Amino acid sequence: MAASMSLARRWGDYRPSKTVLFWSCAVCIVATMIIGFNWGGWVTGRTAVGMATQAADGARAELAAAICVDRFVKGTNATADFASLKGSSSWQRGDLIEKGGWVTMAGAEKPVTGAADLCAQRLIELKSPIAATAGASG
Repeated sequence: MAASMSLARRWGDYRPSKTVLFWSCAVCIVATMIIGFNWGGWVTGRTAVGMATQAADGARAELAAAICVDRFVKGTNATADFASLKGSSSWQRGDLIEKGGWVTMAGAEKPVTGAADLCAQRLIELKSPIAATAGASG
């Protein structure tokens, strides 16, 4: 007669032991953590701080590069500086921008990390610094 009981009846009559209940909870906790950290986007505090720091540094470099391009284009010798920038090799361009002082912010002693390469890349994408100033003022 016990074999003919319905599933709902057997489920209702089941009383797990404390050991089974404990291990069921432990497995559920571990499974939730595995799913959360691997696919749910959870991160530890250290990882979150690292991601925030990296994002802030990237934003700082982007802003400094935009200011650098503006300073470079509005400089007194923009055409000559642009020609020397175009004539230099790609690995020297960041150093050329740093030495020109375009990427060092007011009140800072050192240039912003990563901004010189971004600035050089954006300047190389310009056809001419004169065209950039004409487009900005018009």
